[in-house]
Amino acid sequence: MNCPAMSASASSSRSYSTFRPRPLLPQTSHDSQRSVLHYSRLPSEVFATSPLRLLGKHSLPLRAVVTSKNISSSSGVISGDEKIGVLLLNLGGPETLDDVQPFLFNLFADPDIIRLPPLFQFLQKPLAQFISVARAPKSKEGYASIGGGSPLRHITDAQLAPFVHQAEEISKCLSEKNVPAKVYVGMRYWHPFTEEAIEQIKTDGITKLVVLPLYPQFSISTSGSSLRLLERIFREDEYLVNMQHTVIPSWYQREGYIKAMANLIQNELGKFDSPSQVVIFFSAHGVPLAYVEEAGDPYKAEMEECVDLIMEELDKRNITNAYTLAYQSRVGPVEWLKPYTEEAITELGKKGVENLLAVPISFVSEHIETLEEIDVEYKELALKSGIKNWGRVPALGTEPLFISDLADAVVESLPYVGAMAVSNLEARQSLVPLGSVEELLATYDSQRRELPAPVTMWEWGWTRSAETWNGRAAMLAVLALLVLEVTTGKGFLHQWGILPSS
Repeated sequence: MNCPAMSASASSSRSYSTFRPRPLLPQTSHDSQRSVLHYSRLPSEVFATSPLRLLGKHSLPLRAVVTSKNISSSSGVISGDEKIGVLLLNLGGPETLDDVQPFLFNLFADPDIIRLPPLFQFLQKPLAQFISVARAPKSKEGYASIGGGSPLRHITDAQLAPFVHQAEEISKCLSEKNVPAKVYVGMRYWHPFTEEAIEQIKTDGITKLVVLPLYPQFSISTSGSSLRLLERIFREDEYLVNMQHTVIPSWYQREGYIKAMANLIQNELGKFDSPSQVVIFFSAHGVPLAYVEEAGDPYKAEMEECVDLIMEELDKRNITNAYTLAYQSRVGPVEWLKPYTEEAITELGKKGVENLLAVPISFVSEHIETLEEIDVEYKELALKSGIKNWGRVPALGTEPLFISDLADAVVESLPYVGAMAVSNLEARQSLVPLGSVEELLATYDSQRRELPAPVTMWEWGWTRSAETWNGRAAMLAVLALLVLEVTTGKGFLHQWGILPSS
């Protein structure tokens, strides 16, 4: 694959034109009308801090697309004795059906996924064991339907299969841009674990490291969790403490990514008999609402701005389809970001939508959320809801423009690896946000909002207050059972072999 060059105008940021919301459906009544989301910019205080080595979303105008510099040579960035490494971070996934339960255990044992009060944190692993065993049968059915395991690792690791992979292609692109670099893959919850990748980085003697999470938008439950793990690893290792590094925490606003997504959408729209009548349905992985409203997670704001940028790019191509954004993959009793994908699909069917194009906006690789949840479950739901024609945009995978843009992001970050902030932000405005692992986490933690006062009145039904209390009651009941099991050594968890007998 040859890395495509960006346009000549890609040397500076530009702002998109004023966003023009389009009605999703003809307005028939107040209850049935629905308008496209009006996106607001991420508040600058989420990332604004000084003197951290962090480029700000506060330095970019609303709906500004970040363009790549036209880099012809990187000789001034790399000296002869330096060894450049790129660490790609991702979730990971089970390779076989036998891996499903231990993979789920690793997932739910992460305190950034399930947050327990300090008093109950000793129950994190028993709770993870309970949930993973309970969910494993249904998850195995999903993985079995896509071939027995997740394709995620095979897509992202250049060593595991004969076809083209993201890691391998990024490495090739970097070589074409005169940046010889080794690209490593670190998975959070399955092999190759991040710890394994770090050991290889040390063995190879890497001196400069660029950390690139393969999540376009930042969330404390994805990129944030991986960075927190890296922080712990770095602090415990003298070699890593002295190794210069920087992190690209999100890149949803880069021109190459936006155009690559627009290309895929435009191509899939062309497969419909009436492309202009198709509703573009962006489906993003959800997160608990409390992450956004109580913990200051920028994920929702970044996701909405990302969709806005893609639609602005399609506008320039005279593609003015109606569109909407919903969130999938909810688990547990607590409220997650809304609207939920399954509810939004049902509502569109009731409103007479006949043509729907699903866009997995938060996924850059195919895995169970795209191949099973979207392609099987949501497609079946759509057809039952009255939608006649269904399409789905493929994940970016190794799309050349996308891979080239990620390589550009790495090259652009190299001058700032290990460097402190400079006063001239304008000189760095075309870059993605940068920062070290410690700085980014410190920035997030310092901006974490105080939890609101608990709801004082118990409500029944499906109101937000009731759902909050229902979730708390369910969690307390589970914790009480776990405490009883751990302290007495008796109970159904021991009988089932989930917890070892004393």
